[in-house]
Amino acid sequence: MRIISGKYKGRRFSPPKSFKARPTTDFAKENIFNVLNNSIDWEETYALDLFGGTGGISFELVSRGCPRVICVEKNFAHAAFIEKTKTELKIQSELQLLKMDAFSYLEHCKEQFDLIFADPPYDLKNFADVPRLVFDRDLIKPGGIFILEHSKEYDFSGQPLFETKRIYGSVNFTIFRKEDLETV
Repeated sequence: MRIISGKYKGRRFSPPKSFKARPTTDFAKENIFNVLNNSIDWEETYALDLFGGTGGISFELVSRGCPRVICVEKNFAHAAFIEKTKTELKIQSELQLLKMDAFSYLEHCKEQFDLIFADPPYDLKNFADVPRLVFDRDLIKPGGIFILEHSKEYDFSGQPLFETKRIYGSVNFTIFRKEDLETV
């Protein structure tokens, strides 16, 4: 796992071999962040990383200057790795790790975010419910973006707020965008 850009650019972290998480590939991560660079002011972005896994997306967001990132990960070993990496990078208040189930978090969350990134396990039983829960709970700020990483078996193009789908190797990203009320 490598941090692509920002103040921690080039730092590498290796999760234990026993990890069950499937980290976003560096190739896919670099490409999706290149897309985001054109529409996001990182220093003004409050972000949510659902199904944190190795924490790679959260660390990339903090590295790029996000002042607040919430990372939700329920697996104890994964959360411990994220905490360890957070300590090694000396990350303070920018990254808040919540050790809990992402669906439970979605049910109780009362905040809105500029950017939501979700990378659920591809074999998750209720994988397809993630976008609906994000939209039903109105978690995206006006002008905000929601990115869902998924396998090629899924098609979310009929969902509300669908903007585009990007494919990088075997990694698929569906990008949803909530219209900014000021520009409508």
